[in-house]
Amino acid sequence: MSSAAKIHSTQAVKREGVRPANAKLEDVQPVQKYSSRQQGEVDEDQLFKYKVPELSMQDLLSSIPKHCFERSTLWSSLYLVLDFVQVAGLVYAATWINPLSTHVHFSTSFASEETVQQSVRFVLWTLYSFYQGLVFTGIWVIAHECGHQAFSPSKTINNSVGWVLHSALLVPYHSWRISHARHHAGTGHMTRDEVFVPRTRKDRGLPELRPADQSKESDTSEETFGEWLAETLEDVPLYNFVELLIQQLIGWPLYLLMNVSGQQRFPKWTNHFNPNSVIFDKRHRNQVLMSDLGIALTVASLIAWGTFSPGGWGQVAKYYLVPYLWTNNWLVMITYLQHTDPMLPHYDASMWNFARGALCTMDRNWLGPVGPYLLHGISETHVLHHVCSKIPHYHAWEASEALQKRVGQHYMKSDENVLVSLWKTMRGCRFVKEEPVTFYRDANGVPKSVAVLPQSEDSGVAFSN
Repeated sequence: MSSAAKIHSTQAVKREGVRPANAKLEDVQPVQKYSSRQQGEVDEDQLFKYKVPELSMQDLLSSIPKHCFERSTLWSSLYLVLDFVQVAGLVYAATWINPLSTHVHFSTSFASEETVQQSVRFVLWTLYSFYQGLVFTGIWVIAHECGHQAFSPSKTINNSVGWVLHSALLVPYHSWRISHARHHAGTGHMTRDEVFVPRTRKDRGLPELRPADQSKESDTSEETFGEWLAETLEDVPLYNFVELLIQQLIGWPLYLLMNVSGQQRFPKWTNHFNPNSVIFDKRHRNQVLMSDLGIALTVASLIAWGTFSPGGWGQVAKYYLVPYLWTNNWLVMITYLQHTDPMLPHYDASMWNFARGALCTMDRNWLGPVGPYLLHGISETHVLHHVCSKIPHYHAWEASEALQKRVGQHYMKSDENVLVSLWKTMRGCRFVKEEPVTFYRDANGVPKSVAVLPQSEDSGVAFSN
């Protein structure tokens, strides 16, 4: 039977559900289903050549000065006190917003005096919530250090301080600490990492892109309306903006409640509040329940505040809930941009090791002085944090500089404005292919990077198609 006849017979079987009498069973193969979207052209000369590192953890850790590993309860506490002073100062300043606005006595042809006063209040409350959200995020970062045992040499102090701080920010401290440790143990691993795990098109329920050299008629007739709609919207700016808005506004609680952006292989409804969740072992049960208790106490406090305070729920919203939403935004954005970029690799089990995983994250300059001073450098020194998470933030700068000298070309950093990076990343990091070393691709399947494998593992350069 000729090739053309085989293809014709196979298509007939697929469409009619009948096997021709003269066709062998092995001749009947399912026809590849393709998307209506065509694979974009890949200019291999324009791809960034990422050299897969051959460094050991000993190589990385030995580059860091020994005193950088020292943890001081006193120094950590001073930074925390400074954050608390900022919170208190902002709250006190906010108490003057409404009274002071009443002293604004002017109007315009299109705005009455009352409208002007309301506008002043709105602007000042917006500034308060924005700044307070950043300070809350800094406190979250210190609680995050407690989870890594970097706040103090004492495990009891670390977990006590971390539980109080994270509970106050509606984070289940121990539950998050456990899953976050798994993230550090499997960073960049396609089947072991815990958060912002890349998806293939198959994971997303989409057929493969139609090859660049294949006609549009090739097996797209069975594309469902849902597949067609998803493909059509994939790179529509307005749709991408809505995706981004949802991610930034409720992405963090959705991860805690439903494992959104987590491991695809986890059961449906995997969450951080159920002690029987696949995330935890039996030994974690009491810690998860303790975390749930912390959340319950905070929620109860907020309900009491909203119910019995003279300002009611409006006061709760202005002083706490809106800044809390800003904090959620920064947490998701920081984590997303640390681990999602067209330049960053992700590995399958055959290529991954801890050192490679630690280096497949990216440092970013976070809005000028905001990152270093308000967010304690969590974004500027994140590569170092994955090499050794027990180094406190006040030693991380020196340790990071020393590490960079050792890592050299394998150190990944971006000086681009993070707001610009957020938009470009959402648009350019749509899916990955199943490859030993894989990189994000845009909606048309075009990557910006390719892996250069070590000589010991492969003598060539594996370019993605």
